[in-house]
Amino acid sequence: MKIRSFDVYIVDLPTIRPHQLAMHTIVSQSIVVGRVTDEEGREGWSEVATIGGASYGESTPEAIKANIDTYIAPLVIGKDPVHFDKIMYEVSQEVRGNNFAKTVVETAIIDLAARSKGVAAFELFGGQIHTSLPIAWTLASGDTAKDIEEAKEFLHQKRHKIFKLKIGKGDPFKNVEHVRKIKQAVGDEARITVDVNQAWDEDTANYCIAALEDGGVSMVEQPLPTWNYEGMARLTARFKVPIMADEAANSIQDVFQISKHRAGNCIALKPCKAGGLTQTKKVAGIAEAAGIGLYGGTMIESSLGTAICAQLYATIPEMKFGTEIFGPLLFQDDLTLEPIKFENFEVIIPNGPGFGVEIDREKVKHYARSL
Repeated sequence: MKIRSFDVYIVDLPTIRPHQLAMHTIVSQSIVVGRVTDEEGREGWSEVATIGGASYGESTPEAIKANIDTYIAPLVIGKDPVHFDKIMYEVSQEVRGNNFAKTVVETAIIDLAARSKGVAAFELFGGQIHTSLPIAWTLASGDTAKDIEEAKEFLHQKRHKIFKLKIGKGDPFKNVEHVRKIKQAVGDEARITVDVNQAWDEDTANYCIAALEDGGVSMVEQPLPTWNYEGMARLTARFKVPIMADEAANSIQDVFQISKHRAGNCIALKPCKAGGLTQTKKVAGIAEAAGIGLYGGTMIESSLGTAICAQLYATIPEMKFGTEIFGPLLFQDDLTLEPIKFENFEVIIPNGPGFGVEIDREKVKHYARSL
């Protein structure tokens, strides 16, 4: 069994409502989809989502596709997909960085390898520990009354009891009051977290985190720019509320430095940041050794990308802060034939062959920029 071809598509999926971050507001999500085919005609599929072109990071969808087509795909043709770790090690010797692109390639190969053996992909990573995981939702209307109403409705539906608010855009002090009012309204029924997306300086963070901590917020994500490890360490030491590193945790080396200098006491896992599932498991191991809590992060993936994340997160012993892989709930449509299931405040881990979902080729064709 050898790899015969690797194809890459850029897909744009519309959302049900705007999803606002500090650097970009998502109304249509750009997703890179990979398809690997072996000599027997079997396929493996993968997905990496991107945010706002180059506003979130350097890996734009156009660059991901170009670098796979030109530099990475030729390195994997003719290789046995079962040896995916060896393949990606060899790729890393020839291609620097490009973690998003490497994730597209590795996950498609893993899907193919697992399907060839008739097993779920999590069986290739030590097996499934969790059958479901807690799932957060982002409240994003910007209207306090509407956000409270939405939170209470989702609590009633048993869909979510962890709610995140993106507060990196606009007046930070007004945003803090908005969060405090929501926490007061839901009380102990739900956990409230915030994501600053690097938007604050250290003075603003010191004031605002004190107010958020006093208001009962349970986590503050990436309050400072990625380069400010020392500032993140000072905030972590000063406050009781956990400080999460997300955009700063972009590789196993980054996570080692965060752990060493305590520049955060929890980390958001995202396979695309680390360069694939194998590297993400290494990140989790470093964090576990350092006593740093883990959170199953998202780049707002469709069901395919969500299944990939869910299966990997299901192999990690403790996801102390739950997960945020709600992407399928935000889209008007999807790229798979079956939906990801959300029940009793949790996401259910798909357990079929490969990543447990089947691609809808007609939907890929419909939403792809070109085929």
